[in-house]
Amino acid sequence: MSTTEASLDDDAVLLVGHGSRREKSNEQVRTLAAKLEAALDLPVDVAFLELAEPSISAAIEGLAPTCEQLTVVPLSLFGASHVKSDIPLAVQTARAEHDGLTIQYGSHLGVHPSLVALLDERVGVVESSLGVDRETDDVAVVVCARGSSDPDSNADVHKLTRLLYEGRDLDRVEASFIGVTTPKLDDTLHSVAKERPDGIAVVPYMLGDGKLTQRIVETTREFDESYPYVDAAAGDPLGTHGRVVDVLADRFREARADSVEMSCDTCKYKVELSGYEEDQGGARAMLRSLVHQAEHEDREDVDDDPHVHDAPAKHVAVCTNQTCAESGAASVIEGLRNAARDADCDARITRSSCLGQCGDGPMVAVYPDGIWYGGVTTGDTDRIVSSHLQRDRIVSDLVHQTL
Repeated sequence: MSTTEASLDDDAVLLVGHGSRREKSNEQVRTLAAKLEAALDLPVDVAFLELAEPSISAAIEGLAPTCEQLTVVPLSLFGASHVKSDIPLAVQTARAEHDGLTIQYGSHLGVHPSLVALLDERVGVVESSLGVDRETDDVAVVVCARGSSDPDSNADVHKLTRLLYEGRDLDRVEASFIGVTTPKLDDTLHSVAKERPDGIAVVPYMLGDGKLTQRIVETTREFDESYPYVDAAAGDPLGTHGRVVDVLADRFREARADSVEMSCDTCKYKVELSGYEEDQGGARAMLRSLVHQAEHEDREDVDDDPHVHDAPAKHVAVCTNQTCAESGAASVIEGLRNAARDADCDARITRSSCLGQCGDGPMVAVYPDGIWYGGVTTGDTDRIVSSHLQRDRIVSDLVHQTL
């Protein structure tokens, strides 16, 4: 029986959120799951990428005995690295572990007419609070997204912004970002203010009312206080609005019908893009996912925004899978960390799951350089730190491969 012919009676859905140390944000994911369950009349469970439980693997483990078809839907606004590498890695692993379970992978929320309409509603609320009307006043809008290191994801923010502008009586609609990339919100607000609009409506393109959303609100408030001749205010994030649920339902149906269309023509992991050549290649996407996962597992709990990493100069991933572990990977990690600490080295050393080089370990991968060392011993750790991490000189006799 084909996927499209299979009975929905044996279906289940797994909604994957990012995860947060703020329980309020995690509860929002559960609320959306409950609304999606009612809309689809199917069981919908929740999993998280990091910082919250259950993990994707644990959630699938619990669902596997209860269904034959499982559709994994990412609760992500754009198709950046979590959607392109982290969740697919977890799905592929689960497929290998559960032979009797068919797992489909849905698309992210993306650019969807329902979300454009929801943005317009949010703008309307801000207009009312400012006492302006787009039909009679010059109203400028700034759509502020999180920002990503993936140009494909950032490009979708600009597409969404243009769709919001088309066909509406808005004077100007600009895309902006609160972090990672440019233009930053503060710069955009100052640029828009030069045209002296009657009001500036800032709409956070965020799912929840987390720290980044609060940063958008605070930046807008500070701007409004500094520019008395321009009124500006920030609106609410997308939240658990019914339009978000409608898009999630669409993404489920697409996956269930094997009609998911992911962006590959402009994906930095699939094609060579100017300025992102070093990211091209599936192995890089996989390693990036593994290192990111291990990085969060190794970090101590902090109150700071989990998205704001320390951005060290080097990331060092040490494989701790069975064969590498048996060859002394734990001692290698300890040696690297001690040497890096003694040298006050700007590097983060983390564990990684299997790097696919069993028998040649312990494997040590240094990024962003893309250098993999093989057969590393504790006696080699000082050389890797003093030569490669401190002086960017590759330890040639240890090189296993380069990416």
